[in-house]
Amino acid sequence: MYLLTFTFYIANFDFMNYLDVINEQSRIRNFSIIAHIDHGKSTLSDRLLQITNAISERDFHNQMLDSMDIEQERGITIKTQNATIFYESKDGEKFALNLLDTPGHVDFSYEVSRALMACEGVLLVIDASQGVEAQTIANMYMALEHDLEIIPVLNKIDLPSADVDNVNLQIEHDLGLDSEMSVPVSAKEGIGIEDLLEAIIKYCPKPKGDSKAPLKALIFDAKFDPYRGVHVFIRVFDGSISPGDEILFMQTGKVHKVEEVGILQIKQVPTKELSTGMVGYVIANVKGLEDTKIGDTITLSDNPCETELPGFKEVKPFVFCSIFPAEGDDYKLLTDSLNKLKLNDASLIYQPESSLALGFGYRCGFLGLLHLEIIQERLEREFNLDIVTTAPSVEYIFVLTSGDEIMVNNPINYPEPTKIKDAKEPFVDVNIITPEEYVGNVMQVVIDRRGIQKHINYLDNKRVQLDYEIPLAEIVYDFQDKIKSVSRGYASFDYHFLEYRKSDLVKVDILVNKKKVDALSMIMHREKSQIKSRAVVEKLKDNIPRHMFQIPIQASINGSIIARENVKALRKNVTAKCYGGDISRKRKLLEKQKKGKKRMRQIGEVEIPQEAFMSILKTDIE
Repeated sequence: MYLLTFTFYIANFDFMNYLDVINEQSRIRNFSIIAHIDHGKSTLSDRLLQITNAISERDFHNQMLDSMDIEQERGITIKTQNATIFYESKDGEKFALNLLDTPGHVDFSYEVSRALMACEGVLLVIDASQGVEAQTIANMYMALEHDLEIIPVLNKIDLPSADVDNVNLQIEHDLGLDSEMSVPVSAKEGIGIEDLLEAIIKYCPKPKGDSKAPLKALIFDAKFDPYRGVHVFIRVFDGSISPGDEILFMQTGKVHKVEEVGILQIKQVPTKELSTGMVGYVIANVKGLEDTKIGDTITLSDNPCETELPGFKEVKPFVFCSIFPAEGDDYKLLTDSLNKLKLNDASLIYQPESSLALGFGYRCGFLGLLHLEIIQERLEREFNLDIVTTAPSVEYIFVLTSGDEIMVNNPINYPEPTKIKDAKEPFVDVNIITPEEYVGNVMQVVIDRRGIQKHINYLDNKRVQLDYEIPLAEIVYDFQDKIKSVSRGYASFDYHFLEYRKSDLVKVDILVNKKKVDALSMIMHREKSQIKSRAVVEKLKDNIPRHMFQIPIQASINGSIIARENVKALRKNVTAKCYGGDISRKRKLLEKQKKGKKRMRQIGEVEIPQEAFMSILKTDIE
């Protein structure tokens, strides 16, 4: 545990003294913590929980709000987590502070946008040694879109490399915010946390809403409990909700009776009601996963509100891949697992699909490659599923000779080449911030990815902002890793969708033992098709086990082979029993073996192991 510079005065938090606070709008503050990845959001959440005694010293561990094993192991936040903390200000007034800790990685920006809908203010955490980075700017604009009060927080001021004065200048110059509002803290050492709590009370607006109006509450998250059904996490905008109320889910039209309401203090704490302005949970015996939709509005069935809340923007996935159960019998389990994950992760999109090689599965859409990896890992860990995933791709537009336009995110749906008039691929606007000395290295990576330079802006004498237009397919694999590698970890990037542009696209088919494997097909730019195909067949050669016959692995475009590797045959020594004698006797045995291998090659089946599919995901292609 970190050495903290503050003292715990209360061993057990007295919740009863604060019950009246959650029913007074003027003493409620709803705020979210947003930042670039690794700027210290989770550590800051830990300190806020500790200093307000929301968690005892005995029960504390690092990353308290990161409840999943994957989050703990990787050191990243994947899910938005909320907790209600209580604080008595220096003036002696008690407040209920609803904290929402959000992810920092660009792949989970949808989680951030949903959390912001439940807030009036945000803490924009900035590393005092790193300064303003790409995702810092993106998150700030997201907060401005929701018209939230932004409180800059300078974290890690205890580091020798911290430069508070320079970062305050960046806050003024790069973000256009008032640096007078910034609060210097060290989340690790616990420095400045009380000043931050005072700033939240001072600058974060109290929630608006009419406590006497009909109930109007927004569902911003949910989770499935096998014993009590769906737990719905809400923000109450008008009215109040109590156990025994009959509530209406306005999008689905379903009515449920409330069993329990409450707030979250690491664990769920039941209360008598959730009033206007509060964030909490509702348990209403919702058994069907299809009955709950993230972004839906909850109201009372006998006294409904007139209009729904706007909800959330429809999420648009960037990366697509197919997920199949390794065992065909697990298809129903995969279906149930994806339904439960969808409830917990609204950005996941999927639809049924079948493959000749892999059977029945689902075509899934993700916000990025990290999102794909996390979903895959959660399926394996939380639901004990053994799955096979195909190579990821993006969504393309094909204009046919008939004049029709079709969207294709799966190579199986690639149209006949003779019917294609034009092909378009998605481009994204990429914003990269890097120290000046690494500009050349970063530019080389972007050029290799077919990037088109737009602007170079020197933010100060140390940092440079590079704006590029890059095909989305070029950044979904390992672009972030490459950028971090060539800049020694200092560069950061953010991207958003720009438009579809004409491109020379081809479909590469992979043949194993001269049989096309549909699950391995890929759509890519012609310029890089040969290099990428060669890398793929080499990976497959290393991962497909040897058989008694030679296995050719080929990549082809429209029937023309562009890359080939062979998995050598296992050879039985059929001449071992021949001790001397005429050479014709050995030749006769070898010829017989040759004919047998030829026949085996014609009728033999080659099973492709899961490792072979996974190896394509990890293929390092320049």
